[in-house]
Amino acid sequence: LADDLWSQSSGINAEYGEAAATFGGIDICVNNASAISLTGTADTPMKRFDLMMGINTRGTYCVTQACLPYLKKSSHAHILNNSPPLNMKPIWFRNHVAYTMAKYGMSMCVLGHAEEFRDYGIGVNAIWPATAIATAAIDMLGGDAMMRTSRKPEIMADAAYAMLSRDPKTFTGNFCIDEEVLKEEGVTDFDQYHNCPGEALSPDFFLGDDYPVPESYTSNEPFKLGGDKIAAMMSKFQPLMTPEIISKTGILFAIDFGDKTYVFDLKDSGTISEGSGEGADVTFQMSPDVFVKVVKGEIQTTAAFMSGQMKIKGNLMEAMKLESLFKKMKTQL
Repeated sequence: LADDLWSQSSGINAEYGEAAATFGGIDICVNNASAISLTGTADTPMKRFDLMMGINTRGTYCVTQACLPYLKKSSHAHILNNSPPLNMKPIWFRNHVAYTMAKYGMSMCVLGHAEEFRDYGIGVNAIWPATAIATAAIDMLGGDAMMRTSRKPEIMADAAYAMLSRDPKTFTGNFCIDEEVLKEEGVTDFDQYHNCPGEALSPDFFLGDDYPVPESYTSNEPFKLGGDKIAAMMSKFQPLMTPEIISKTGILFAIDFGDKTYVFDLKDSGTISEGSGEGADVTFQMSPDVFVKVVKGEIQTTAAFMSGQMKIKGNLMEAMKLESLFKKMKTQL
């Protein structure tokens, strides 16, 4: 049954009572839905902030509240939130504080509701993946490269089943990682969950010291490409600024490397020049090394953006038009 979270302000909707009547009760509430935008404060419009807080934090609280009367009547009641452990290291806040707040809101519900509902025998726990998970969203955002370094969704399903099979009266208030749950269940073959066995797995966000941190969150090394090499690289791309590309793209975009900014005029002149980037429809902020990875196809623009390795100012949909140009740039390296 579909439900409108925003209509919950007036109380519990009839849908929950209908579900309970149809199935004989509600034993399990899974809060899985989330919205994501890995953007900094200046690049997160309040509409997007409200969306993340509304779906992630408010949605979790709202659905839990609506299910509560029925969960109290169950002999095996569980609430399971797909949310991370409350890791307070600044690296998980600095690049996307709004998203972190929204996801941690779900986790704070676990912390609070586990204690609040303990006397009712309702188990409240969180599950979070150790790696990227090969979902349709990951395929859309990162393409084959990101899918190859992800695990199948089945690992989360199996871990969730194991958690929901435990006694809710004693198993509550836990922040669980999928692979750790399955190890406790005796699982030793994790290649069965790998989308492409042999490929290095991409670690997820918010994990503790026992897990690796994504490279983009730890690297503070200076750029490896010097200014002269960047200029030489840009000169190789000039022949690609053809009338056909200009007619298909029709935007002014800039690439900000920190110490230098290059402006690509795909509206009028078809030139590449150093400048301030002021007035650009889209500005990419990234290190030269990440730019080379994007051009070589080692990481897609969307994957670099979602992982925090690239920041985009301006119209995100316009930025996606440049994926084909970046692919053409590969032939010039």
